[in-house]
Amino acid sequence: MSKSAYSTFSKKQLTALSWWHPLSPYSTYDAIICDGAVRSGKTTCMSLSFVVWAFYEFNDTSFALCGKTVTSLKRNIVVPLLSTLRELGFDCKEKLSQNLIIITYGKRTNRFYLFGGKDEGSAALIQGMTLGGVLLDEVALMPRSFCEQALARCSLEGSKLWFNCNPESPGHWFYEQWIKKAKEKNCLYLHFLMQDNPSLSREILKRYENLYSGTFYERFILGRWVTASGLVYSDMANGRYVSSPPVKTFDKYYISCDYGTVNPTSIGLWGLHGGVWYRFDEFYYSSKEQGSQLTDEEYYEKLCAFSEHINVEAIVIDPSAASFIECIRRHGKFRVIKAKNDVTDGIRKVQSALKQGRIVISPCCKSALREFSLYRWDEGAGKDVPRKENDHAMDEIRYFVSTILSQENPDDFFVISAERS
Repeated sequence: MSKSAYSTFSKKQLTALSWWHPLSPYSTYDAIICDGAVRSGKTTCMSLSFVVWAFYEFNDTSFALCGKTVTSLKRNIVVPLLSTLRELGFDCKEKLSQNLIIITYGKRTNRFYLFGGKDEGSAALIQGMTLGGVLLDEVALMPRSFCEQALARCSLEGSKLWFNCNPESPGHWFYEQWIKKAKEKNCLYLHFLMQDNPSLSREILKRYENLYSGTFYERFILGRWVTASGLVYSDMANGRYVSSPPVKTFDKYYISCDYGTVNPTSIGLWGLHGGVWYRFDEFYYSSKEQGSQLTDEEYYEKLCAFSEHINVEAIVIDPSAASFIECIRRHGKFRVIKAKNDVTDGIRKVQSALKQGRIVISPCCKSALREFSLYRWDEGAGKDVPRKENDHAMDEIRYFVSTILSQENPDDFFVISAERS
C-alpha cells in the first residue's frame, strides 16, 4: 500500500488503530475482532495497531502473528506492514529461517514470531511460548485447536488478543464462540464494509462487487455470515457464461481431468483466444451408465483420440489419480500437472473467473452443463462443502481454474488474501 493510502482513515479504521490507548473508551477491552467485507481496511489497520500497541505497553517481549500459512501471512501482513513501519522510523530485522522479526523503536525492542495454523497439528508449533499478545489473521480459516493454543500463550499482564477474518458459515466455531459472545468475553467487535475504506474509488468498489456471486457475494462484499445453500453456480442455471468459441483454432491448449474407475471420468479441453479460455470440448464416461469399466490404458487411448492433432501444453489432473498419472507419464506424450485441490477456495475462483468472462463453457459440453445445473451445497454438512454428486466435470473445471488461471494471473485470485486489507 502506498504512503498516500494512509492519509485518510474512516471512523471505524481509526477505532481499530487506537482502541487500546488509555484515552480510548474501549481501552478496558481484552480483545478486538474485526470482520466483514474484503478490502475494507481491517487488516492494514489491525496489523499496524498491533505493533504500535506492543511498543506502547512492552519491551523485550515476544508476540505472535498467525495466519493460515506463513506464506499467506507474509503476503497479507508482513510485507506491507514492514514497509510502513520502516517509513515510521521502526528498525525491522527479519530472521527468515526462524520465522522471526525483531523490531526496534527508540530504546525498545520486541520479537514477533510468525506461525501458520493450517491444520490440527499446527497447535504444537506454538506450545510453550509466553506472549504479550497475538494477532490471528484469517482466524476463520484456522482450526480451533491452533487458535486456542495461541490464545493460551498470552499470559503476561496487560496482554491482548487480536482477531481478523472474512465471514464464513454462521455455524463456524469462531462465530459461535467469539462473535456472538463478544460482550461476555470483554471483546470489542467491529464489523467492516468496503465503504469503511476511504482509499477505494468507486471503480475499484465496482470491480470487487463483480468478482463474486451467491454466497460469496454476501460474505465478501456484504460482510454477512451466511450459510452456503442452493446451487453452487446459480448463474449457470440461467444460461450465463455459455457461448460457442468464435474460432476453431486457439493460441494455447490445456486438458483438465477428473479420473474415476467406478465414478465417472470427466475430461475437458480448453483453448485460449483473446484472453478468454473456452472449454470447447469434453469426454465424459460413466462406467455405471455404460455397464463396463475402462482400464488406465483404455482411458489413455481415449485421451489421445480426444486431443488428436492438438499441441496440448499439459494435462491438469486430480493428484489422487496416481495410477492414471503414472500411465500418462509412462507414454511420454503429455506433461502432467497435479491440480490444486482446495474445494471451497477453488469454487470461489471458478465463480470469479466466470463473472469476469475469463472462462466460457461451450454449448457442446453437455455433461458439464448438466452438472452445473445440479451441483449443490450440502446444507446439512455444517461447513462449506458441496454434495458429493454431479461433481466430476465440476472438479476438473475447478482444477483448471485453480491451477492454470491462478498461476497465469495470481493477483485476480488473491482478492481474499493478498489483495485484502
